[in-house]
Amino acid sequence: MTDTTTALEPLVARLAETASGLRVETGPGSTGLYAYDASNYRVPPRAVVFPRSADDVVAVLRACRETGIPVTARGGGTSMAGNAVGPGVVLDFSRYMNRILDIDPVTLTARVEAGVILDALRSATALHGLTFGPDPSSHSRCTIGGMIGNDACGNRSVRHGRTSGHIEALEIVTADGVRAVADRTGLRAADPEDRDAVQRVAGLEADLRRLIDANLALLRTELGRIPRQVSGYQLHHLLPEHGFDMARALVGTEGSCAVVTAATVRLVATAQASTLLTLGYDDVVDAAEDVPEILRWNPTAVEGMDEAIVATMRARRGPDSVTGLPEGRAWLYVELDGDDQDAVDARATELLGVLKARGRMTGGRVVHSPAERRSLWRVREDGAGLAARLVDGGESWPGWEDAAVAPEDLAAYLRDFRKLLTAHSLTGVLYGHFGAGCVHVRIDFDLATDAGRTATRRFLSEAAALVVEHGGTLSGEHGDGRARGELLEVMYSHRMIQAFAAFKEIFDPEGLLNPGVIVAPARLDADLALHTPSDVLPVESLFSFPHDEDGFAGAVRRCVGVGRCRSDAGGVMCPSYRATGEENDSTRGRARLLQEMVRGGTVQDGWRSTEVRDALDLCLSCKACSSDCPVGVDMATYKAEFLHQHYKGRVRPRSHYSLGWLPLTSKLVGYAARPVNALLRGPVGKLLARLGGVTTKRNIPAFASRHALRRALRTARTGEPAKTLLFVDSFTRAFRPEVAGAASRVLADAGIPCTAEDDLCCGLTWVSTGQLSRARRIMARTVARLDNGDDRPIVVAEPSCAAALKRDVPELLGTDAARRVAARVHTLTGALTDLAAPGWAPPELPDNVVLQTHCHEYATFKGRHPRDLLGRLGVRKVDEAEGCCGLAGNFGFEEQHYDTSMAVADLALKPRLDDMDPRTAAVVVADGFSCATQIDHLAGDRGIRALHLAELLDPAADRPGQPGENS
Repeated sequence: MTDTTTALEPLVARLAETASGLRVETGPGSTGLYAYDASNYRVPPRAVVFPRSADDVVAVLRACRETGIPVTARGGGTSMAGNAVGPGVVLDFSRYMNRILDIDPVTLTARVEAGVILDALRSATALHGLTFGPDPSSHSRCTIGGMIGNDACGNRSVRHGRTSGHIEALEIVTADGVRAVADRTGLRAADPEDRDAVQRVAGLEADLRRLIDANLALLRTELGRIPRQVSGYQLHHLLPEHGFDMARALVGTEGSCAVVTAATVRLVATAQASTLLTLGYDDVVDAAEDVPEILRWNPTAVEGMDEAIVATMRARRGPDSVTGLPEGRAWLYVELDGDDQDAVDARATELLGVLKARGRMTGGRVVHSPAERRSLWRVREDGAGLAARLVDGGESWPGWEDAAVAPEDLAAYLRDFRKLLTAHSLTGVLYGHFGAGCVHVRIDFDLATDAGRTATRRFLSEAAALVVEHGGTLSGEHGDGRARGELLEVMYSHRMIQAFAAFKEIFDPEGLLNPGVIVAPARLDADLALHTPSDVLPVESLFSFPHDEDGFAGAVRRCVGVGRCRSDAGGVMCPSYRATGEENDSTRGRARLLQEMVRGGTVQDGWRSTEVRDALDLCLSCKACSSDCPVGVDMATYKAEFLHQHYKGRVRPRSHYSLGWLPLTSKLVGYAARPVNALLRGPVGKLLARLGGVTTKRNIPAFASRHALRRALRTARTGEPAKTLLFVDSFTRAFRPEVAGAASRVLADAGIPCTAEDDLCCGLTWVSTGQLSRARRIMARTVARLDNGDDRPIVVAEPSCAAALKRDVPELLGTDAARRVAARVHTLTGALTDLAAPGWAPPELPDNVVLQTHCHEYATFKGRHPRDLLGRLGVRKVDEAEGCCGLAGNFGFEEQHYDTSMAVADLALKPRLDDMDPRTAAVVVADGFSCATQIDHLAGDRGIRALHLAELLDPAADRPGQPGENS
């Protein structure tokens, strides 16, 4: 094969000739991102290409064949077996080839491009009462092409089986650049007028038929033995009795035989009624023993998981993030469906009674609440990520995460598999599709040392032998990839391995398509991503990263690639990815580049890397990933650390000075607020904004005088003994002192009167701009003042400053005093939830509220959200604009970030505001100063103004319940 280093330049030149406008990326800022998927492997490509059409794919494959460069097709990059990484060109279909071409509700089919996200297809087909049956847990970011690549299944595979059962036709491009269609009866050229293509495809089909005819008995005896037998190629679909179903035969080939550009898929009707049972057990083996009985009841899903996943979810997102589970240390989710809800509920109750009589359950219940069901399903769907980094900090890895047996053999297999783990002194976190006999497990392999890798090889070989002994398969849905390809010879005869090789050679004689996968596989311990500790970049970070054993290096290693940050809906992360759709603007993309920086891989400039700096540039530091990411990646903290190291001893961007030092400058401005505000409203203000790197498209908020806060607090004094301390942050002090007064009155009204501390700073603006040395000095002063023997709760009206005190201060200072102060911090929402007098009720509230929750409050103060408090206080409808407002502190004020800021606002906040009529609208509540400022920018000219929660609840305020009073 031609050396890819010398061949890259001719490839790029050839593509420029044959595919004008094709986006080709060759720099480390792109190749570093695509060196990983969600597996244990790292294979840096030479180039990443983003095709927009099948013609682009033809051009790429022809150019790669001319230059001898291999090609790997990629969807969402969530492959867990190393299926979506390769050494040559990576084709990312998710960026542009993501169109739904047709939906036909009469024939129950849809035609889609390979890069269509599953949830996008399901949303479109839901309008017709239809859906696509297979539903892997990665449904919010996996692509149809990726599902075809590894024959994905999902939580409801008991009912709907594998992707291959739902494919009518595939539109493919062969290794030599010929377009063809594979359907249920064979293979044909896409263009019947292209004689060369017709002849080439006819030759392919003839060769394939000869291969099948020569191996009839072999295919009938070794393939298709159990429902989840995904390993190898599914050549039995080409048997005469199956009609030479070429479409199904190519599903699960992992892009190693042809590149799929589009597919015609079969749809199924959406159930009219469904219900969920949660069943508790002492362990997963007991749960598996009940599976055969449950299957008799025709469920849509039978999912299992163990206690480690639930404990991690509760630790990461709060104790209320998992409700509805009965007592136990392992659980089954059982979903039943039908046409009538009462009938479905009756069946569920009857099944529960049967299972109780069997005596294995520790408890069980029917979950009627839709919200509770969604919460429970989220635990299961985040299983891969939650199992990767557990509550005790332990790491676990895929590699043997996908074996399957017949469901009736599951309990026996699990019993023996756990013995095997014990014999190798390994711990596995178990979950999976128990109703289909498919077990996912992440194991605490030591992949960072030679001895650990040797031990891992030994375990995997024995595990392969064990599952085969139980009549099972190495892969039940994730595919073989690099993780299991080498082990196929344990499962299949030598003749079958030869048949697989012959099948690939017919399609890809030069071995250019996804090399190292299934046929001529790479060693399973080659190209492992986990670096040894001696390989890492020397790091003396200012943040302590207390939850990560290897400090900064261990923290960025948290990302295992499951890609939840690439979701378009649900949760808050990642706003910049949702706005741009670019991998390097996702939490995963940034984490992967940081991993490359730490290991000195494709990124070789360490802390001075411009590639990492550019990837982090559009991170809004919203902190949502620290909560929404299943493994707890905290990109805001990583960015702050990187900026500190990157600019150490160097001149910084202008906005770091103008906005980072805002607490100090605002204090000075307070002495002359009126003339300064007048100056800033004129031409001089625009000039100063430009000089400070601040956008001129926004109005600079008016500064408050130094006397305004004194007046606000003076009117709030109650004379009662103070039970809390109100920390008046820099934003409240400088721009909206009236909030401090309102907060003081609300706390008194709630039975927790306060005294105010108004001369301290949390250091947030210096943290967000990476000026960590200065931030530490400010934080140390603040902690010294607050940790003075006073143990009163600290209430902070500004959520971002509350989050900084709660999390950044202890992680930057690392002292007991800092941790004591952090333990006392509450948002106003938290204080009213946890500390208010029993029976406290505020004055009359409006019926409807539009809510913008600050991202830092969402991420840091789990289970203490304004939405829940408002509901408890009597607001009938809380319409939450779920997601970031887009301003995000200094981010949206910086000149170069204005457009992204507005694009983020367009995702959730702006549509809510656009739908409002200020004469009749609900009240808008936004505690964050950034959020309120963004709302004013978006809708202030229509008379819409955001209230702080304190202003809404203020017993001294005019009630905003009447139309128009919020303006």
